[in-house]
This record gives sequence, C-alpha cells and structure tokens, in this order.
Amino acid sequence: MLFDLHMHTHYSHDCTSRVDDVLATAKARGLAGIAVTDHECFDGAREAARRAVHHGLLVIPAMEVATEEGDVIGLFLRGPIQSRRFDEVVEEIHAQGGLVYYPHPYKRRNEIPDAVLARVDVLEVWNARGEAPGDLGCNARAAALAEQAGLARGAGSDAHFLWEIGRGAVDLGEVYSLAEVRTALLERSRDRFVQRETTLWAEVASQLVKAAKTRRRDVARSALRRSWRTLHWCTLGRGRIALREQLPWLRSLVQAARRLRGRAIS
Repeated sequence: MLFDLHMHTHYSHDCTSRVDDVLATAKARGLAGIAVTDHECFDGAREAARRAVHHGLLVIPAMEVATEEGDVIGLFLRGPIQSRRFDEVVEEIHAQGGLVYYPHPYKRRNEIPDAVLARVDVLEVWNARGEAPGDLGCNARAAALAEQAGLARGAGSDAHFLWEIGRGAVDLGEVYSLAEVRTALLERSRDRFVQRETTLWAEVASQLVKAAKTRRRDVARSALRRSWRTLHWCTLGRGRIALREQLPWLRSLVQAARRLRGRAIS
C-alpha cells in the first residue's frame, strides 16, 4: 500500500490545490494514504483528516516548519507546531506522539550535523522535487545518509500541484490504521519506493504562487529571487550539462582548435 508522505494544499503559502481535490487525486493515483504537510499551518491536515473517510484514504495529520536546521515535518500530529527552533520543534512533535520526518535533507544544505540526525525518526530519501539546481544528486545522498545512520526511510512527492501527487511514495505493506502506518514506517528495512522526479519548472511555478499569495514584500522578493535562480538553472545550467553529455566531441574539437591556434601563434 503506497503512501505519499509529503504534499501541500492551498493552506500553504505556495500552493493553490483544494483539500478535496488533493484527496480525490491521491485516490485516483492509487495511493492508500497521504500526509498533508502544509507549510507553517495545520489547518489543511485537520480538514483532510476529517474528509479522508469520504475518499477512502488514510490521512496522516502533519505540518512542515522551517527551522535553523532546515525544514522539519511532524507526522501523526494532534495539533499545530508552535516553535520554529529545531530542538523545540522535535520536542513538540514527540510530545504529541508524532514522528520527526526530515525532508529533502540536501536540497539547500551540504552537511547534516550528527546532533540533528540523532533526533530524526524518518529521513526522506526520495523527494520528487529534491534535486536542487546544480545537479547535486540530493536524493542519492539522502539515501546513502539513511543507510549510514541506520534511519527509517520515507518518500514523498512534495506536491504543490495536483499533477505531482504520487510521484514520491513508500510501500508500507498491508496497513489499515494510522497506528499500523506509524509502526510500518519505522521499519528500517523499507526499500520499495515510487521514484518519479518532478521537473524543476514546478519549483519555479510554486515560488511564483507564493509571491502572488503573500502580503509581505520581503517574502515576495525572496520567492521571486528563488524562482529566478531555478529558472536560470533550468534554461542555462541544465542546457550546458546536456550539451556536454550529448556532444562529447565538442570539448575535443575545442581543445584541438586551441592547440592549432597555439602552434600558429608560436
């Protein structure tokens, strides 16, 4: 049974997907359950949990918050997370009986401190949006980190648009209650995942949505800067890599031309 452990609704500042549409799409994609992980808000998870039975899904109430140690998701929550300090967020999650889920660990960071890993329950080893501009192999590095640290592994689409839902998911086997989902998720031998990468253009689009929805100019400017950096990578950075991969003879040609030019000058 497949579970997408990371997605958003219109309660997030960078998403416009209505809760019922998210649930209906998840069901249509063959998912048995989802975690609704809106940014800095628990309302979407609360609404999705209420309406889950109408769609035949298991919904894990969750929330994603930004901390000084990167984004943190609390799974199996009973209420919103109030703090934004990493240690306090972890304590709040555990006090609710929840799990600390650490998403896209390398998307915007190069190193994860041991003190942070020691407090993580589940590490996201596949995030459909997890490949940051720069072709850094973020998901592969996350999988290696989970193996090294002996952590339970999760996967999610990080969907901000309906078409992304289900592009990242983990197979938890036969589970029919949230208690069974929680137990299954903590099994460290988990190795069956849905891994379909989402284009970075989706990242650009969600940042533009954030800029349009927010009433804060600083947030809008930050979102526009991030969308521009990602757009630049999509159009130029990946283009250069594709050119090198598809035309390996080009470098040899340039080097030969430089050698001939050097001989002519000498």
